[in-house]
Amino acid sequence: MAKSSQAILTVAGVDKTYDGATRPALDRISFSVEPGEFFSILGPSGSGKTTLLRMIAGFEQPDVGRILMDGDDITHVPPFRRDVRTVFQSYALFPHMSVLENVAYPLRMAGARKGERLAKARECLELVSMGDFAARLPHQLSGGQRQRVALARAIVCRPRILLLDEPLGALDLRLRQQMQHMLVSLQRELGIAFVYVTHDQGEALSMSDRVAVMSEGRIAQLGTPREIYFDPSSEFVAQFVGRSNLLPIECVSREGGITALLDGQPLSGITTPRTGPARMAIRFECVRLAAADEPANGACSVAGKVEDVLFLGNALEVNVRCGGLNIIAAVTSAGEGYPLGREVRVLFDASNATVFHG
Repeated sequence: MAKSSQAILTVAGVDKTYDGATRPALDRISFSVEPGEFFSILGPSGSGKTTLLRMIAGFEQPDVGRILMDGDDITHVPPFRRDVRTVFQSYALFPHMSVLENVAYPLRMAGARKGERLAKARECLELVSMGDFAARLPHQLSGGQRQRVALARAIVCRPRILLLDEPLGALDLRLRQQMQHMLVSLQRELGIAFVYVTHDQGEALSMSDRVAVMSEGRIAQLGTPREIYFDPSSEFVAQFVGRSNLLPIECVSREGGITALLDGQPLSGITTPRTGPARMAIRFECVRLAAADEPANGACSVAGKVEDVLFLGNALEVNVRCGGLNIIAAVTSAGEGYPLGREVRVLFDASNATVFHG
């Protein structure tokens, strides 16, 4: 990620409430994007992420707050005068134009000479590995190929910021994974700041320098993918980003300190700032399963029985009934299985657990 003394994009205290709405679509949103940064806005449907992207593009106006680009206020600058381009999920290609003509169209509208615009269009098609398809019409392409053409058209003018509105949502899993690799490589080669909107946490974590997780019009957490995944700031982030067990615990005073109890059993090494009820998040992949008589060796340990198992190819999700609650472990599918009713010991390290109070 390129570093600069000035952010290329700043969203400062933005509010937006639509007519007739009972709550704001955006509630005092503030963040900055650095030049050359891959910045993702992640959230469920209705969290405000698309409204925020449309505001950056100029299609929506904030009720309060400002949008700045390179330090200049562009809050009321129309979309066509912003050095920003948007890639949508729907592709929006002209059906009667060839692939090459579609990509060259923004340069044509900007008044570039034919030879110049076709040369730049071919260059962008090569960047997205679509050079051999220049003469085809959009209906002759697959969904993944059309998305690449839409991406080439968006970058042909070399905008300062590229906005991507769930661009991979219509593609199957294999194509999405291929496009993720291509987007990361393209962004690094071009050095353009990408602002990527998605509801898919895997996309956001795998590609981004930083991620803003949104919930109900607010930023629930902003940080690097590792910070968000391993140190969630709230129960919502812990549940939405990745897959976590969210377990009720009781924090009690004991022997001069505070001990966390899970279903009445003390948890070794779990530290909390105060007593009272709380909830503990532990990710599926951080849970280990062992024989019922295996020693804990300092790990948090709970006895249980296998209740059900999901086969996911290279992994198993084993649902273990531990007294009055269930704990899910993601374990390798190699080796012995976990028959229903088998007695096991659930183990996890305290360093992998996050406790939420209140």
